[in-house]
Amino acid sequence: MPYDPPLWPLVLAFVVLTAMAIATRHRSGAAHLTPLALVLFLAGMLLAELETWRHATTILDTSVTTQVTGVVERRQLDAEGRWRYVVRVEGTDNPQLARPPTRVSLLARARHEPADIGDRISGRVRISPPSGPALPGLNDFAFSSYFDEQGAVGFFFGTPRTSEPSEAADEPLQLGNWLFSLRSQIAARIRHIVPGDAGAFAAAIVTDERRAISQETTDALRLSGLAHIVAISGLNMALAAGIFFVGVRTLLSVFTGFAQIYPVKKIAASGALLMVTAYYLISGFGVSAERAYIMMTVILVAVLLDRQALSLRNVALAALLIIAMAPSEILGPSFQMSFAATVALVAGYSLWKRREREKDSERSIFRRPGLAPILAGWNFVAGVLVTSLIGSVSTAIFSVEHFHRLATYGLAANLAAMPLISFVVMPAGLVGMLLMPFGFDAPFLTLMGYGLEGVISIAKYVAAWGGNVDIGRQHAWFLPVASAGFLLLTLLRSRLRLVGIPFLLLAFVFAWLEASKPLPDMLISEDGAMVALLKEGAESTTQMITNRSRLPDFIYDQWSRALPLPQPVKPLLMAAPEKAGVQRDRLPDLTPEDVQAAKLAIAQVGTARFTCLPRAWCAARSAEGVVVAVVEDGRYTGAACDAAGLIIASRARFDRCRSGALLLNGATLRKTGAIEIVTSGMTKPGEWQIRTAMAGIDRPWTWHRHYDWRSRSFNRRLPEPVRQLINDSGE
Repeated sequence: MPYDPPLWPLVLAFVVLTAMAIATRHRSGAAHLTPLALVLFLAGMLLAELETWRHATTILDTSVTTQVTGVVERRQLDAEGRWRYVVRVEGTDNPQLARPPTRVSLLARARHEPADIGDRISGRVRISPPSGPALPGLNDFAFSSYFDEQGAVGFFFGTPRTSEPSEAADEPLQLGNWLFSLRSQIAARIRHIVPGDAGAFAAAIVTDERRAISQETTDALRLSGLAHIVAISGLNMALAAGIFFVGVRTLLSVFTGFAQIYPVKKIAASGALLMVTAYYLISGFGVSAERAYIMMTVILVAVLLDRQALSLRNVALAALLIIAMAPSEILGPSFQMSFAATVALVAGYSLWKRREREKDSERSIFRRPGLAPILAGWNFVAGVLVTSLIGSVSTAIFSVEHFHRLATYGLAANLAAMPLISFVVMPAGLVGMLLMPFGFDAPFLTLMGYGLEGVISIAKYVAAWGGNVDIGRQHAWFLPVASAGFLLLTLLRSRLRLVGIPFLLLAFVFAWLEASKPLPDMLISEDGAMVALLKEGAESTTQMITNRSRLPDFIYDQWSRALPLPQPVKPLLMAAPEKAGVQRDRLPDLTPEDVQAAKLAIAQVGTARFTCLPRAWCAARSAEGVVVAVVEDGRYTGAACDAAGLIIASRARFDRCRSGALLLNGATLRKTGAIEIVTSGMTKPGEWQIRTAMAGIDRPWTWHRHYDWRSRSFNRRLPEPVRQLINDSGE
């Protein structure tokens, strides 16, 4: 929703419908199920409101350089040997922030002795709010930052200073610090025994510290469809629990007298439950680890209670627990892809078991004793193949929606890598972790490293095939309709499940409709630093010109995955006039002649590419003849208003041009977010269609966009020309 719904009407409706559900609890059919369904629906809304209220994260409103003092709560080493700290902010100074963020993620690029978890750390930092959507409809990073309680990201200038924490820290915080410190020590121990990317990969599987893996290996894992192995997810937790469960049960079964007296299956399940609990505690409490832990707990408790372990009811129970505790997670790709794969695998397993029971009981020719090894090998290969196929197909919908791409050779990579993961990496890692307290872990961790080196080699080999396909941004109805079809296919047991196929076909129609839309004519990043003009080139090809010689990878990567963009045309750089006595790191004083020269230069730009005066302005003419100016030095904004039709000036102190040109300054862009403009061949801005990423959205994770630090107040109103333009385009 674009704004928070009123709370008390929801509470009142919940109470009334709960009373109705209780009064009709003995009835059957719709008379009982309808109020109960509405009660559950409202309960979900109230739980979401409770989670939002419980976090109440303060997000930084604008980029600032300040002095930060706080307590280190987490730390991670990246591939370049730099430390990133998550710091709980205690205070800011020079300037003192009126709305300091709750927590900040800070990168220390200088070589230094790392601060321990729980230490007080301070230093001069540059911090910024989390990024919003790179384009309308894409991921808003402020949403996840809000529920992770991290209100800003940034870096230290120089080496941070550390000191011992005060003794006023409460016991829960000390326990949490101890767990994160233990996690950091385990990761460091693994990386010490197993050097390079294999050691960083092993540490990620055990502790979920992923930053130490090099970018080359990370990209190879992603392009080959093996990135899911890095996260502590259902695969890792299930393999660890399964290996421990089978190993303990097999070991106890050797002692036949003991096995006849005591329930070795339940003893093994209890041990596996303790093991996965320890695994979860050292994993950093990530979302995927939490979900996997709840799922494995439900399965192992089902074993203890003599109930069926692998069933869709258990999957539903795990999903409901996560939705109740953290409703925000249902919007993320991690939750959706994990449960999609789990539901598909359990449903496929159940269907296979039912068909096995319906088969003729006559023994097959392949079940003769001499052919048993061949049959066992075939069953293993077929099992890995079918499991990988089901997992890849079931998560494809959500991969297309969230990442706008598909790893087409993921099946081959998983088929080659899963035997190494299942029979080398996870068993060796499990034994190594059990023996780590006694100092006998090195041989097993080394074996684990050899297995992961093989996985990395497979990932790089498959990634070199180039099977990563960009799909593009999807229609708003694609995910709901495709999810409905997927759930009908997997949850229903009779032939009625085939009703899901028309839903999936309809989702593909929505995808085709979105792909057939023409590209927007202009793209503007939320900070106004990057602008692109798209127009028809030779032979009906699309040409893209930008104002940046070096494109920001973070933004351009999202643009190119969401839209089929061509290679950008870099701007033409003009020679900056040299002035005597002016330092290179300072802007020269402007004269009326400088302003007039800029006005004439902006008015005369062509359509082939942007023309830029470094550190001052860039301008280009659109296919319709409209001059678009991007002003870096705010002093040139007036000249741009006189010469251009659209001005993007993030440092402008005013929000309207007297000439009638459309001006987007920094304050306006903070409220609108990234912008797409469709001109439809029109030359007047009032006739354009504009689509914004954030305008009209007023949620707690967007409030920082409306805060004015000068007046220390919230101002949600857009300038009238921009507001009118957005309203006329349907927003």
